[in-house]
Amino acid sequence: MSAESSLIHDLPAVTLRRIAVSEMSNNVYLLTAKKSGVQVLIDAADEAESIREMIAEAASDTPCSAGLQAVLTTHQHWDHIRALPQLAQTAGVQLAAGNEDAAAIETEKNVTVHRRLSHGDTVNYNGISLEVIQLRGHTPGSVAFVYRVEDDPTHIFTGDSLFPGGVGKTWSDEDFRQLIDDVQARLFDQFPDDTVIHPGHGDPTTLGAERPKLPEWRERGW
Repeated sequence: MSAESSLIHDLPAVTLRRIAVSEMSNNVYLLTAKKSGVQVLIDAADEAESIREMIAEAASDTPCSAGLQAVLTTHQHWDHIRALPQLAQTAGVQLAAGNEDAAAIETEKNVTVHRRLSHGDTVNYNGISLEVIQLRGHTPGSVAFVYRVEDDPTHIFTGDSLFPGGVGKTWSDEDFRQLIDDVQARLFDQFPDDTVIHPGHGDPTTLGAERPKLPEWRERGW
């Protein structure tokens, strides 16, 4: 893998690629199913052409004919959806987002969110199965996507709800308590330490690396 490659994990059934785009350094993730060629993008943040280049690059990850089938959005904030209209033009692509954020995304970007996601849902795309975890607080409809790997660590795409060093930004004490309660109950209490966290900005981390810091996060209030 060259230093310029977007490939970050070559898993048994899928590859996982990532690029960072825009002045906000947003992470855009792409899963490609090796046995079907189906591709699922998480957060069409910006720079549609760069995203399309990653999608094309990932065609070499499968012997099948590769094609984008879905774009999943972790939350409604502007910096995570700037390329959504362009990617939505891909023939047959399905857009999905958290139920409470979907209307705002549709209004801001003039797109149709075909599937509105709730906590506990699972989305399946011919070789790619992702569980939906709602993490309320950063936005009302923020969701994380869980990709489980048999006999290997689980991968969770957390958007702006969990980063190395803390939870995402909130705008009230109530929102902070809601977010850290959800993150603790729905992530830290449910998944083992080797679970890999892929945030909306910056580097990945693991639940084990962050778990000892939970009391400190609660104490400081952010």
